[in-house]
Amino acid sequence: MSLPPLVEPAAELTVDEVRRYSRHLIIPDVGMDGQKRLKNAKVLCVGAGGLGSPALMYLAAAGVGTLGIIEFDEVDESNLQRQIIHSQADIGRSKAQSARDSVLGINPYVNVILHETRLEAENVLEIFAQYDLIVDGTDNFATRYLVNDAAVLLNKPYVWGSIYRFDGQASVFWSEHGPCYRCLYPEPPPPGMVPSCAEGGVLGVLCASVGSIQVTEAIKLLAGVGDPLVGRLMIYDALEMQYRQVKVRKDPDCAVCGENPTVTELIDYEAFCGVVSEEAQEAAAGATITPQQLKEWIDGDEKIEIIDVREPNEYEIVSIPGAKLIPKNEFLMGTALQDLPQDKRIVLHCKTGVRSAEVLAVLKSAGFADAVHVGGGVIGWVNQIEPEKPVY
Repeated sequence: MSLPPLVEPAAELTVDEVRRYSRHLIIPDVGMDGQKRLKNAKVLCVGAGGLGSPALMYLAAAGVGTLGIIEFDEVDESNLQRQIIHSQADIGRSKAQSARDSVLGINPYVNVILHETRLEAENVLEIFAQYDLIVDGTDNFATRYLVNDAAVLLNKPYVWGSIYRFDGQASVFWSEHGPCYRCLYPEPPPPGMVPSCAEGGVLGVLCASVGSIQVTEAIKLLAGVGDPLVGRLMIYDALEMQYRQVKVRKDPDCAVCGENPTVTELIDYEAFCGVVSEEAQEAAAGATITPQQLKEWIDGDEKIEIIDVREPNEYEIVSIPGAKLIPKNEFLMGTALQDLPQDKRIVLHCKTGVRSAEVLAVLKSAGFADAVHVGGGVIGWVNQIEPEKPVY
């Protein structure tokens, strides 16, 4: 589906800009007109992380005139494996400011606007209204649904991408011309069902593969060239080096862009996505201990069984002394329950406390009434008890 250009062309390109973008200008489908449109465009990148890094760098190099960056986080050493817009010297800095400096180092003609805040229902419409196109590089479901619904309400197109381990996805959602994200995923997955990149990992270079697809789609939309990924989902398998496409049709019953929408204003997206299930919240109430409490129990030779519910590769990176590894899935399938000791108090932990809360709900329902879990997980343990150990 070919679409008209999203923006009008700028009045002119300077001599320096002509020299800089000469390889674009000699492409017939881009040319002077297309480059002027890029110069006049305003694009917002949601996130300056794995996908936002290559997206911002290539949007800047391509000559997009105004780039907005919404990001509230700081650069961490674990980011550098994939978030190439940041460097070793940026550790501890604002990601938004680090990204801005890199963008201006690539192209000083770009106007960079920083939004150093968390994207929320209270500010998303005001921020999105300032831009022609949104590039979504978020990594959690609550923000993805927020971005989608705000884009539909404002009739803004956005380019979406997703990465996990060796797999990536990308599409263009624009309710005026095709489906939205809710047409593809009407409901979020159950809490804890889909691990985040922080839990399951991601191949660093996968960010470049999917991020470059996002920028390609952005350029096509802005300049009005080619066939954008509207109504199509691009799926990338890096292990098999295969790309395939799936058609995505507009759902007439879609809650936000359908014929009779039920979502006509922004909602509570954390509640909608249920970051932690109600069962886990109920189980954790009154059954959550601190890393310091666990340390006291260990030092006091309390009769406890410390169980790590992460995955084996996570356990190899860092672990709590004396912890026994039993991955979460073994509890969900029920195979781990029969081997648990009856004469010791079960103490669960994971990386941050989300997975262990889900397992705690399973144990409570199985009769382990005095079981507890460690709030903050192994990250909290390292920060408070063994700061010399690595975190991930």
